[in-house]
Amino acid sequence: MTDASSPTAFQRLWLSETIRLREEHAGPLEDAEANRLARAEHGDLATRIQQRALLLARRDGQWQALQHWLQGARLAGLLLALLALFSGAGLAFAALGDGRQPVNVFWALGSLLGLDLLMLLGWLIGLLLTRDHPGALGRLWLWLSDKLARDASAAHLAPALLLMLQRQRLTRWGLGLLSNGLWTLAMLAALGTALLLLATRRYGFVWETTILGGDSFIAMTQAIGALPALLGFSLPDVALIRASGDAAIASEVARQSWAGWLVGVLLVYGLLPRLLLTLLCLWRWLGGKAALRLALDLPGYDLLRQRLQPDSERLGVCDLAPATLHQPQAGANPQAGSGALLLGLELDERRSWPPLQLPSGVADAGVIDSREQRRQLLEQLTRFPPERLVIACDPQRSPDRGSLALLGELERCAAATRIWLLSPAPGASLDSARLADWHQALDRLGLQHGDSAPLNWLESGHD
Repeated sequence: MTDASSPTAFQRLWLSETIRLREEHAGPLEDAEANRLARAEHGDLATRIQQRALLLARRDGQWQALQHWLQGARLAGLLLALLALFSGAGLAFAALGDGRQPVNVFWALGSLLGLDLLMLLGWLIGLLLTRDHPGALGRLWLWLSDKLARDASAAHLAPALLLMLQRQRLTRWGLGLLSNGLWTLAMLAALGTALLLLATRRYGFVWETTILGGDSFIAMTQAIGALPALLGFSLPDVALIRASGDAAIASEVARQSWAGWLVGVLLVYGLLPRLLLTLLCLWRWLGGKAALRLALDLPGYDLLRQRLQPDSERLGVCDLAPATLHQPQAGANPQAGSGALLLGLELDERRSWPPLQLPSGVADAGVIDSREQRRQLLEQLTRFPPERLVIACDPQRSPDRGSLALLGELERCAAATRIWLLSPAPGASLDSARLADWHQALDRLGLQHGDSAPLNWLESGHD
């Protein structure tokens, strides 16, 4: 089983398609950290694209929206299943009545099977003549799923699902499984209700016609009942059928014979076809679902090839700034390794480094200033994450968005991180307003900070 933080293979493909659609409509996302972590997977391009999509979806809310959407889809399916059960029971009540009046066998048969056979014929025609299309029942389920999810981040989930399935022609089988499954429930409820009514009430059976002769009705009755008779259900003889055209026969044998014929026809022409089609759709759905792959020839995925499987590393500005910026976030890495690390971030050259004598067991990562140094450090920490990390910052510099985003990335590489706000460099004065900006920004990120050197914590894990 998978927990809430571990998507299935199908969900990873779904998220990849969702992120592709989102970038197609809204422009490229800020994905430097996601690309770096995806490259660290050392898999093929499809694996890296899926890992990148998962990281972006968790950051921007699509993964949580997918879970909400799935909850809404399950609830929508449950509501439709209950509707199918009540509808099937209602068909049986409408066909048999309360037992006060004789049951017209062909009117009852039309009430039980008429709508089912019409919908089945429509589904088969659509399967043979049209391309993948959700259909009325499929659109109803998708609409209910969206309404019950109630998540603004789920806007691209349903379109992405349909596009992904249509490439493998799986929409017809997935929604066919839903449609035939619901009709199976309806026919099962109709059969169960009919058996309950026939077991607890006394029914008489007649047939009536104006334009058909008695011989035609007899032939139709025996033709329809021939297949159920092979399974052991009763088939009224010619004399019984002819006698039932005048009035309901009061004999017990006549009632049981007509009841057996009606139940057999409902089972063979109503329940069994839907059950077999449900199993067929399930078989084709599972097989097609296992064969789903990313369409790497799509432009959105092809653009990621150089970023996720670069021929060589490039320096400088590679992409234009995105139209929308994501809020920097922080979060400890629960799978971090061991050891302690101290590094400085964009410090003044007048400062000596390291500012203090480091205890044994604490590594010095130096001062990180350039873009290339940031990239190399993040690549290194991604492969060998430390248990404790202290980042020394100069509070005289403004806490810009790039620095805060880097702090969030570094914090996600370690099990525990602290920010050390250094005292002013020699000859400089402390700007209280700028220091307050640092405190506010770090608090918003949820990063623990202080103005004293946390060397004891860095060495032992305790203050």
